[in-house]
Amino acid sequence: MTPVTEQPRVLLLLPTTTYKAADFLAAAERLGVEAIVGSEQRQALEDIAPGRTLTLGLHDAAKAARQIAWAGSARPFAAVVPTDDLTAVVAAHASELLGLPHNSYEAAHAARRKDRLRGRLTAAGVRTPSHRVIRCAPLLLSDADLASEAAAERYPCVLKPVSLAASRGVIRADNPDQFAAAFRRIEAILKRPDVVEKVEPEARSLILVEEYVDGMEVALEGILSRGRLRTLAIFDKPDPLEGPFFEETIYVTPSRLREAEQRAIEVAVAASARALNLQEGPVHAELRLAPGELPWLIELAARSIGGLCSRVLRFGAGVSLEEVILMHALGTDIDEIERERRAAGVLMLPIPRSGRLAAVRGLEEARALAGVEEVTLTATIGQPVEALPEGSSYLGFVFARAATPAEAEAALRAAQARIEAEIEPVT
Repeated sequence: MTPVTEQPRVLLLLPTTTYKAADFLAAAERLGVEAIVGSEQRQALEDIAPGRTLTLGLHDAAKAARQIAWAGSARPFAAVVPTDDLTAVVAAHASELLGLPHNSYEAAHAARRKDRLRGRLTAAGVRTPSHRVIRCAPLLLSDADLASEAAAERYPCVLKPVSLAASRGVIRADNPDQFAAAFRRIEAILKRPDVVEKVEPEARSLILVEEYVDGMEVALEGILSRGRLRTLAIFDKPDPLEGPFFEETIYVTPSRLREAEQRAIEVAVAASARALNLQEGPVHAELRLAPGELPWLIELAARSIGGLCSRVLRFGAGVSLEEVILMHALGTDIDEIERERRAAGVLMLPIPRSGRLAAVRGLEEARALAGVEEVTLTATIGQPVEALPEGSSYLGFVFARAATPAEAEAALRAAQARIEAEIEPVT
C-alpha cells in the first residue's frame, strides 16, 4: 500500500483589509498545500477558510509570534507567509521561533519603518533621499515651531508618515506654507482610529521629511533566497509622479529602459536588501531615475506588490506570483521560473475625490477592448470612498496583455478613458 504523503501546512497571514486572500488561497490549492489563514478577526476568517483559521493579534508582533508557535507545536507549519508590511514583521518573529528560514525581526521592521530604512541605506552608501524626522506627538508642535521647521527646509521636499503604505499621507511641499499644511494634514491622519490600531505608538509620533527626487519612477518585484536577489519583473510607471500627492496608476512590464539602466536598478535593490540584512522572501522596491544618473532607492518592502497588482504577473505555464512565493517558502527551487514573454500592465483606478460611490460607468465597454483581460471593481457601490492622501485604496484594477509594452499601456489608457466614477458628497 502506497503511504499517504501529508500536505505541507502553511500559515498565510492575511489581514482582513487585504485584497490578496483569494489569490493566495487559490495558489495554495493549486500547489496542494494546506493553507491556514491567520488574521485579526475570526468571523472574517471563517468566511475565507472555514475550519482552517487562526485568530491572531497581528498588531503585537511578539504576541502573534507566540500564538503562531503554540499553534504549530502539534502540527508544525512548513512556512509562515506574510502579505503586507505589518505581517512581514510578524512572520519574521514567528519564523525565528519556529526555526524556519526567515528575515530577522530587525530587518523586517526596518523595511516597514521609512525612517529606519533611510538611515540604513544612507549608512550603507545606497543612493536614497536625504531626510530628517520631526516628532509630532505626544505634544503637538506649536505653529511657531512648525514655521521654524518649515523655514529651515530646502524645497521641494516630501513629507510622509514613517509606517503607512500605498502613498497614504505622502505629500509634496514646494514652500513653507505648503510644508505647514502638509504637516498638519499628516498629523490628523496619524490620529485616525484605523491608523492608531495598526501603527506602533512611536511611529504615530513621527513624520519623515525628505528631499524630493525628480525623475521617472519604476518598481522591481523580486524574491530573496539566502540574501540573493532574483528579479521577477521590472515595471515602468509611465505616468509622472510629481505630487502634491503620489497616486499610482499604471504599471507595465517588461521595462522599456535600456539594459544598463535595468541592471543598475537590480544592483541598487540588491544593495538595499543587504543594507537591511533582508534574507528571504518577496521584496517590492520603488526607485527613481533621472537621465544619466544612478537610481535612487525610494522604498523597499519585505512583501510582494500591493493590491491585486500581482495578477499582472504570470510565470511559466500560467503560474501566479503567489504560487512562486509559496514555492520559495517551501524550499522549491525557483531559479528556472521566468515571466511569460507577453507584455502586461495593470491600471489602478484612482479615487478622484472623497464621498459616497454612487456608480461606476463604462466597465463593460472597458472589458470589451482589445488587450484588456480583466476589469475588477473593488470599491462597493453605495459606500464611502476616500481619496489620497487620507485614503489608501482604489476603485478597482484593470489588467491588459499585448505583444509589446506600448500596446499594453495603450489598452489600459483606453480602458481608463471609458471608466467614470460618480461620487456624491457625504452629508
